Amino acid sequence: MARKIGIDLGTANVLVYVKGKGIVLSEPSIVAISTKDGRVRRVGAEALAMLGREPESIEVIRPMRNGVIADYEITERMLDHFIKKTRGNSWSKPHVMICIPAGVTSVEMRAVRDAAIQAGSHPKHTYLIREPLAAAIGANIPVAQPSGNLIIDIGGGTTEVAVVSLNDIVVSASVRVGGNKFDETIAAFIKRRYNMVVGERTAESIKIEVGSALMLEKPLTMQVRGRDQVSGLPRTIEVGSSEITDAIQEPLEAIINAVRAVLVETPPELASDIIDKGMVMTGGGSMLRRINELLTEVTGVPCYVADQPANCVALGTGLALEHIDILRDSLSGDDVH
Repeated sequence: MARKIGIDLGTANVLVYVKGKGIVLSEPSIVAISTKDGRVRRVGAEALAMLGREPESIEVIRPMRNGVIADYEITERMLDHFIKKTRGNSWSKPHVMICIPAGVTSVEMRAVRDAAIQAGSHPKHTYLIREPLAAAIGANIPVAQPSGNLIIDIGGGTTEVAVVSLNDIVVSASVRVGGNKFDETIAAFIKRRYNMVVGERTAESIKIEVGSALMLEKPLTMQVRGRDQVSGLPRTIEVGSSEITDAIQEPLEAIINAVRAVLVETPPELASDIIDKGMVMTGGGSMLRRINELLTEVTGVPCYVADQPANCVALGTGLALEHIDILRDSLSGDDVH
């Protein structure tokens, strides 16, 4: 019997859900290849360990950019690695459901689907589901009911905001701002304020350790190591949560604007449902301190973070594949072949 696999093909991480087992794999969407012959050296966590430390003979690549394929061949090889890792001893090709951002083009959809088929999924049972719908299903939101549910999914490369009702998306907005943009903004701030260069992994650790969408009552601080721009020598500085809050205002504003745009377009009946139930946040970016409080403050609508927010899309993708007959109409057009 063919194995059923749901894949959250994210800009920052790939999560794989297998029916009956739950999430069996969560690894960075990074591939290390040889610059001499193009051979894949490492994939996922092992490739991440090389990032920023690789010699000239190795190139570390993120094949996904802003939720879509930036390097088709490398994405195919990455998917091939992860599908083989999770398909077990089964000789039959797995049935696969992959999530895509709500705002992608039909060309980008076809690229994702073709890459999955080339990587070994069953051609007649390879499906695509839009990310906000998968996130809503994974967050245990009753998407089948005739009621408005607003979901905000902040991933590595994109933020997806959508109103879901009757197993489909009614209104949506997608902005190419996510966790990676926060990291880039923090790295640029450190360079500008302290004349010090830090890598993307260090910038991410700053975000996790002291980052906050609103000022904290008890500010946090951390030691940050990097390279001095003037002397070129290693240097250590202390960074506080309040300055990081100031530094990330621009990407936060982009997310706020996307939420406002969706609320403005939402039909009145669904809008009243959302006021009653509030907005639900998913994705790794929703774990930034006080981001739900910020959205509640600027919209006047209560905002909550889902349980296991980073896993919601993968869980929803797998559950959608298990209930494909119910959701088939929601996956029509370019999403299903």
